[in-house]
Amino acid sequence: MTYSIAPQPILRDVTLRDGLQLTGKLLPTARKVEIARALLGLGVPELEIGSMARPDLVPPMANTLELIAELTADELARCWVWVATPRHVERAAAAGARNFQYCFSASESHNRANIGRSVDDSLAAMPSAIELTRAVDGRIQLCIATAFTCPFEGETPADRVLAIANDPRADGADDIVLADTLGQAVPAQVADLVARVKDETPQRRIVFHGHDTWGLGVANTLAAVAAGADVVDGSLGGLGGCPFAPGASGNTATEDIAFATRPDWLDPAALTALVDIAAPMLDELGEPNRSRTAQGNRSQAHAFAWVRPATP
Repeated sequence: MTYSIAPQPILRDVTLRDGLQLTGKLLPTARKVEIARALLGLGVPELEIGSMARPDLVPPMANTLELIAELTADELARCWVWVATPRHVERAAAAGARNFQYCFSASESHNRANIGRSVDDSLAAMPSAIELTRAVDGRIQLCIATAFTCPFEGETPADRVLAIANDPRADGADDIVLADTLGQAVPAQVADLVARVKDETPQRRIVFHGHDTWGLGVANTLAAVAAGADVVDGSLGGLGGCPFAPGASGNTATEDIAFATRPDWLDPAALTALVDIAAPMLDELGEPNRSRTAQGNRSQAHAFAWVRPATP
């Protein structure tokens, strides 16, 4: 029997950006290309592949432009790049990128720590970023970090997020990303904000970006989907976190979200392949595997179809 949830969300893997940025290690460009192509080849619909953040501040992102240049136009059509300024869009577009996640925080304190400017300054620059995106026939997301809590200010008022979402300077964004940057939200809170954004802001795809700091990553993801989120983010092995957000830990694991939502491209063999893409990468980085699905896939319960076949 096949089980899946309805409506079926799009799973975006963010390993190559949010997953890597806290590791402190730079994966070679060729290795990143290999991971991106393996994920796309399995059928993962969308990827976040890098960031235009300053390499002295986020060293694992230093070869993002080289990675973009190595991917084909068809591959890049399914990939997103994190940006925070119009200049970021311009540089990434020149390398071949066409999809841009324009990110800033709902809270002033985190935006100054992460982006180095006020929230209003980030919003003021967004029309230029949208114009540059349209010039290359691309797509752009309004990504709101600390949409639920801030490490410096505490809980983020939902009305603050809605005000940003309804700001005319964000008109033209194709998607809106609601980021639980610290992984401190609970399902009811996630469902409430997603539903309000769906009902009270311009119509566009809603993306939920969750972290698993308090163990509610999958629960929050499912709550977001039930409330109307179209896309959900995950990272292989639960890798990731924000370098400018004390208390943040890894993203919700791609493997766990895939197993819970059962997208059309996932079968037991594809799940095992996901686990096998993650394992050597995590070993290279010296990072633990936080995915509970990866543990289950390697168990001895071989009567369960989602456990990898026993080796002779």
